[in-house]
Amino acid sequence: MKVGVGWLAAWVLAAQATYIATVERWRQEHEAELRAADGWLTLTGLIWLKEGLNELDLGVFELRQGKVTYRRAPGSPPVEMQPDVPGPADIRAVGDRQFHVLRRGPRYGLRVRDVNHPRLREFPGLQWFPVRESFRVRAKWVAASGTIRIPNVLGDIEERPSPGHAVFKLHGRECRLSPVVDGSELFFIFKDLTSGKETYPAGRFLYTQMPRGDVVELDFNKGENPPCAFTPYATCPLPPPENRLAVRVEAGEQYRH
Repeated sequence: MKVGVGWLAAWVLAAQATYIATVERWRQEHEAELRAADGWLTLTGLIWLKEGLNELDLGVFELRQGKVTYRRAPGSPPVEMQPDVPGPADIRAVGDRQFHVLRRGPRYGLRVRDVNHPRLREFPGLQWFPVRESFRVRAKWVAASGTIRIPNVLGDIEERPSPGHAVFKLHGRECRLSPVVDGSELFFIFKDLTSGKETYPAGRFLYTQMPRGDVVELDFNKGENPPCAFTPYATCPLPPPENRLAVRVEAGEQYRH
């Protein structure tokens, strides 16, 4: 009997170690994406375009009724630039700088990157809570066709389809989160009682796999900061009121004040 108990304890410890290693590897990959040439650390500008001609040091951009054309120099042939919505965005470069057109509601702008920006060299790295399996939650999935109103930092509100909500318990308290679909994943934008203290004030993001039947796994150890935590040139969505949790989620990415 003692041998069986010892074997079970060893198996549990090995499974925990494997899980922790998996999360740590995911965190390393997440930081590598942030540091990449097209990551958030290379952003150096967000320039909103006005209707008509916009003369910038990158060239001349003309916005006419939702269509943006670009000339590197006066007299050069115009090139239409597709925005990121619905995408894919056309990316162009001038020296070390890359830029593309983004669309946010009725607004059109230029997002500019510098692949040699000092912020990339000086970035101290991400800071995380220790991995704890208690924040790997098997939530009840309640499928329901509906919509969710998501605000953003620009003051816009976008109404997006939501396929249902997750119900779970943390610290003995029942919680509920509603996602939207992002590609092949569920995307949760949430805020909790650590927000503005240990974590980013505006809230955090969590991506999960699609539900399996009436269960969805929420691994808050992979909760991540929005792009606005790293650059003033992002247009982040904010947590809707129903995704503001009245508990502390001491898991995932922390925030360097």
